[in-house]
Amino acid sequence: MRQRAAVLCGAAVIAAGTVTAVPAGASAPRPAQAAPAAGPHWKKCATEDYPTLQCASLKVPLDHARPRGRQITLALSRIPHTAERYQGPLLVNPGGPGGSGLALAGFVASSLPAKVAAQYDVIGFDPRGVGRSSPALDCRPGHFDPVRPDSLPDTPDVEQANLTRAKSFADACGDKYADVLPHIDTVSAARDLDAIRAALGSEKLNYFGYSYGTYLGAVYAKLYPDRVRRLVLDSVVGPDDVWYDANLNQDLAFNDRHRAFLAWIAEHDAAYGLGTDPERVETAWYAMRAALAKKPAGGKVGASELEDTYMPGGYYNGYWPYLAEAFAAYVNDGDTGPLVEAYDNFGALDASGDNGYSVYTAVECRDASWPRDWDEWRDDSWGLYEKAPFMVWNNAWYNAPCAFWPTESREPVDVANDELPPVLLFQATGDAATPYEGGVTAHRLLRGSSLVVEEGGGNHGITLSGNDCLDEHLAAYLTDGTVPRGDGGVADAVCAALPEPKPLESKAASTSSRGSTLHGLLGFRG
Repeated sequence: MRQRAAVLCGAAVIAAGTVTAVPAGASAPRPAQAAPAAGPHWKKCATEDYPTLQCASLKVPLDHARPRGRQITLALSRIPHTAERYQGPLLVNPGGPGGSGLALAGFVASSLPAKVAAQYDVIGFDPRGVGRSSPALDCRPGHFDPVRPDSLPDTPDVEQANLTRAKSFADACGDKYADVLPHIDTVSAARDLDAIRAALGSEKLNYFGYSYGTYLGAVYAKLYPDRVRRLVLDSVVGPDDVWYDANLNQDLAFNDRHRAFLAWIAEHDAAYGLGTDPERVETAWYAMRAALAKKPAGGKVGASELEDTYMPGGYYNGYWPYLAEAFAAYVNDGDTGPLVEAYDNFGALDASGDNGYSVYTAVECRDASWPRDWDEWRDDSWGLYEKAPFMVWNNAWYNAPCAFWPTESREPVDVANDELPPVLLFQATGDAATPYEGGVTAHRLLRGSSLVVEEGGGNHGITLSGNDCLDEHLAAYLTDGTVPRGDGGVADAVCAALPEPKPLESKAASTSSRGSTLHGLLGFRG
């Protein structure tokens, strides 16, 4: 995951607020009551965007099977409720695994209708290993520094260079965090959620997760079904694909989404001058890739870095105009400057990205079994490459440390559940990171859930991103538990997708600012 959003909770300065107890039922919210004295000690950490933001920390066991053993620290954030009608804490998670959720609390609280947000304490958190939580993992700083070997292993030497990188990362994690890695996984993170719930004095939990956060929420619901009050899952992980198959399925979906981007460029030939035939534009893109494999732009954007730069376009089409301009400048004018700028903005990892990737691998490699025989990876990847060349090998190397991971793997959690109150799911039909079928599967497994579909949408993370139809369903559910009910079809409600972006008229032009903010917080690879 590339987590590019700044962490907004700095040094705490002034104590503020009290922890409040939460009503157990959705139908009878009641005024706040004092929580146990052991609850988090909230302090102001206001920002310009979120002036009421507060921060705290919470100790939890490294190993929940040994509650009195070694403790680790979770970083928390909060936008406190202001309404007399209080519905309890709403925990929010941006996905990953490895995404920081501290800033997401402020975004969600400010993006929901004010009357709805005012009824909740919106709680962000950095999951174990992430960001301001401690310890924060950073297995091998600079692992993604340019220029990396070409992701396409078309010679034995290139394949070996990539394998060496992957194994070196896994070895570094094992050397630095041998005692921690067995406890960096989704089940442990779900037990952390329950520790947060208890510390907040709440009998039940409200939860809103994007991307990987949907799997975390579903696992929590499986472990503690009687403690779930409201559960919102946006851009849903296929719960029966954790995690090797999920990444293979992504490869096909990202290729489709990349081709949609190239077709969009062809539709706007007047702006980009790359031709009106999508196949011609696609040929030009792969020619650019081949050229950069031989001569990296600015000495740092080679073939692998180019893929890193354009992959975010598969998550959010608001990036398309910027990526198209960089592509056109390189092809039409030989100008590498915009391409280097695009890499710096969308593809390069900073320290938070190194941390996010370390947690990503730790969780995914621990959560489920991965092939330990590289021949299986090779055969599967080459087989997919013939159909979907855009992301296959880049994604394989991103996950390849799991072939060498130093801890044993758990079994995936069967999240099937018929003990929950109504659950609300959101899914775009063209989502590449969590393909549509995953949302349909979760809808089937979470009995009584409702699925809201964005028809024709291709973005990943679709609520609070400018689509009023989707947001009305979200607001109704958080207000009083109302969910749409369909007539027996797959979807319970269907919303039209937002219009595609337009080419930039100037550097200052932008698409939905709220959508851009959200996708900056969600990051990539999650």
